[in-house]
Amino acid sequence: MLDPDADAGNDVVVGTDASTWWAPTQADRFLYQLGDTTPDTTACAAPFTGGACVKPTVWAIDMYASDGTTPNAAGATAVHAAGGHAVCYVSGGSLEDWRPDVASFPQGVLGKVLVGWPNERWLDVRQTSVLDPIMRARAQKCAAAGFDAIDWDNVDGYTNDNGFGFSAQDQLTCNELLATIAHDVGLSVGLKNDLDQIPQLVSLFDFAVNEQCAEYNECALLDPFTTAGKAVAQIEYNVATSSFCGAANTAGRSASLMALALTSTPWSPCR
Repeated sequence: MLDPDADAGNDVVVGTDASTWWAPTQADRFLYQLGDTTPDTTACAAPFTGGACVKPTVWAIDMYASDGTTPNAAGATAVHAAGGHAVCYVSGGSLEDWRPDVASFPQGVLGKVLVGWPNERWLDVRQTSVLDPIMRARAQKCAAAGFDAIDWDNVDGYTNDNGFGFSAQDQLTCNELLATIAHDVGLSVGLKNDLDQIPQLVSLFDFAVNEQCAEYNECALLDPFTTAGKAVAQIEYNVATSSFCGAANTAGRSASLMALALTSTPWSPCR
């Protein structure tokens, strides 16, 4: 059952006290719907554990509406009307060349193209004085649109051929800044992938989002979040629910099988 008070506290609250922002719990069920700008609030699917169909309680959607420039307040409002919470998807470590603020990024922070994503380039995370106001403006848009949390994507550029060769410590410093920015505008914040830095970041991030930890046998690296009582959204694309749902449910992760396009269907939740 959805939390009847789930739409409370959606006003923008600025501050660094964790009591001022909502955060997901391990009981929440995530629908990571980035392939559609309009959240599917009718989504309901039978869980791996069997029984009647279940609904999400948390929707992750893009920060912009279908026009690509308007903050997705309509999407956040629809999620709240369904009794859920809305997570604002934002890239924190790459430049997507279709975003309306692309001119804010100086050439000097633009690195190599992401493998498999020809319209994205890695950012030089060492240049936090340049990136801070850009990412802060994005976070403020998420807050003003009524989102409850931010999912900063591409925050593990140090493990990729980024064009700058920045270090794990450089990435850590930038990710700490991204967590602070989210909290400064009154939103909770999720750590996307970046498994190797979880021990240093688990205290600063309110939940985790992971792709394919079962496929690559990495799910144990997420244990610091669940041990701390924090939510973990696990998304798998290429393995059967029978191979990961049992372990995910036992560990307290909100896991599901989805298509790589991340549309609302297919969505096969583990619980």
